[in-house]
Amino acid sequence: MSERAYQICTNCIMDTSDPEITFDENGVCNHCRRFENELKQRWFPNEEGKKKLDAIITKIKEDGRGNDYDCVIGLSGGVDSSYLAYMLRTEYPELRILAIHIDGGWNSELAVHNIENIVKILDIDLYTGVINWEEMKDLQLAYFKSQLANQDVPQDHAFFATLYDVANKHGIKYFLTGGNLATESILPTAWGYDAMDGKQLRAVHKQFGKIKLKDYQTVSFFKRRIYYPFIKKFKIIRPLDFWPYHKDEAKQTIIEKINWRDYGGKHHESRFTKFFQAHWLPTKFGYDKRRAHLSSLIVAGQMTREEALKEMEKPLYNLKELEEDIEFLSKKMGLSVEEFKEIMKMPNKTFRDYPSNYEFEQSVKKIIGKLK
Repeated sequence: MSERAYQICTNCIMDTSDPEITFDENGVCNHCRRFENELKQRWFPNEEGKKKLDAIITKIKEDGRGNDYDCVIGLSGGVDSSYLAYMLRTEYPELRILAIHIDGGWNSELAVHNIENIVKILDIDLYTGVINWEEMKDLQLAYFKSQLANQDVPQDHAFFATLYDVANKHGIKYFLTGGNLATESILPTAWGYDAMDGKQLRAVHKQFGKIKLKDYQTVSFFKRRIYYPFIKKFKIIRPLDFWPYHKDEAKQTIIEKINWRDYGGKHHESRFTKFFQAHWLPTKFGYDKRRAHLSSLIVAGQMTREEALKEMEKPLYNLKELEEDIEFLSKKMGLSVEEFKEIMKMPNKTFRDYPSNYEFEQSVKKIIGKLK
């Protein structure tokens, strides 16, 4: 079969680097149509959203009575989580917040600086979970050898597993996340499989890992889909979807108010995530996540298509910086630079090449849909 002819959306800048993308007769992609017809109905960047958020916060405080904290927030030091912390403390000063940060061994010095500033200036309690580095290194190397697209699974899974555990121990029922439709409404599922699939994580580690994961926490399908949401009544709330969240304005606000310093790219607060998004994905798989991030800003009205296309002309990596990061990552993962680069050249895999909960999840979703 011949390869698919290149095509780019006439509304955003998503293109056929997403293997599952479709276009209508006007050349508009399925991501834009989904935002307009579905996601936009859950987005309230206006006065109506403020009223909805006020009601949600009131409910959170009521449910938090008798506990030390009303809610938890994730704090990576990135723009979204940093602004969320600032917004909540400014708009709802009486809300008792526990910030959770996971140190998976890849934090940049700048990320540490930003997190320390945020909790100190905003007077927010911080819980830092430090992952056993030998186990994290072994799991990270296993994923590297697996040739899967989503190399952030070890860090992301550890974050949510720890967050669930800490919230449960404190009797907290609400997780307020910095995830938002204004900047993250578009992200192709083909570009990276679910980081919370514990079955796949264990399968990858079993095949490529060398040591036992004694301290590293995982989340089972039962805990994620049944125990926490239905038995413990744990809820995930996205406050920035009820707020006029503008990326550039938010960045300027936290720079001025909490001395936040820029990393130069989305999720570059982690040196590994920076390499993964700016080199691993585009070099091996042809996935440039800037395309999804910028397209999200386009449909949200925060950027024009022309501005996004101009942004895409900028290089993903400074070559000298790339070589420095490869040397740093190689050494930290216990590889020589040559071994690191050889692994980079190995054939790509998809999540379907390893055991997973995918088929089971799809079946459960169908059953739930029929019941509804």
